[in-house]
Amino acid sequence: MSIDQTEYMAALTDLHRGLDRQGPGDADFSRNILEHLPAVPLKPRIADLGCGSGASALLLAQHYQSPVRAVDSSPVFIDELKARAKQADLEHLISPIHADMAQLDWPAGSVDLLWSEGAAYNLGFEQALRTWRSLLTNTGIAVISEMSWFADDMPEPARAYWQNAYPVMGTEAENVARAQRSGFCVLSMQRLPSQAWWANYYEPLRERMQQLAITPMTQSVIRETEEEMRLFEQFSDSYGYTFYVLQAA
Repeated sequence: MSIDQTEYMAALTDLHRGLDRQGPGDADFSRNILEHLPAVPLKPRIADLGCGSGASALLLAQHYQSPVRAVDSSPVFIDELKARAKQADLEHLISPIHADMAQLDWPAGSVDLLWSEGAAYNLGFEQALRTWRSLLTNTGIAVISEMSWFADDMPEPARAYWQNAYPVMGTEAENVARAQRSGFCVLSMQRLPSQAWWANYYEPLRERMQQLAITPMTQSVIRETEEEMRLFEQFSDSYGYTFYVLQAA
């Protein structure tokens, strides 16, 4: 039986509603990356693509005290970002944009720093890089996290799960090659610690599961999420999010 994608996405959005993050991440980890980036303009033009409810957009605005264009396809999360920006007294720096991050009509070279956490997979890593490359200046920086295999010998249960969930998931070496083909040089790679997955994403998600009104579609989404958690608990040394720090070449 085919899944109604609209109903599925609504259930998935509802599961993540009200959470600080819609995927794994960590503010201190991100700040460390920012502190070690090559020099960007004093007031960089920043874009956060696939921003969710804004954890990264708010951090970027605060860190640089510079405007951030924050794009997401979910009106629910864009509304949450607006509320969070106002609460943090950062609404003057945040431009929440409800849009498809694959169809941005921004001028070429209009972004100095492009940030995207856990969202490139919606397009596929290489397609995302090719789509976004023209947005950057000639020396622009992109920091993009991507699900990555840490070695060539994948455990079979994890390989089978991700072959179904994300067939183009690559090794870090494959993703470096994809970035280079897409017009970037790779400055560094940093793996998000597995602890950040649990503390900042999976544990809040478990709490949220207890609050949901249960429908057949909600049950399906919860089962998938629990399976993902079980696999990560077993095999987090084999895969996870790698942050690729890239510069336009």
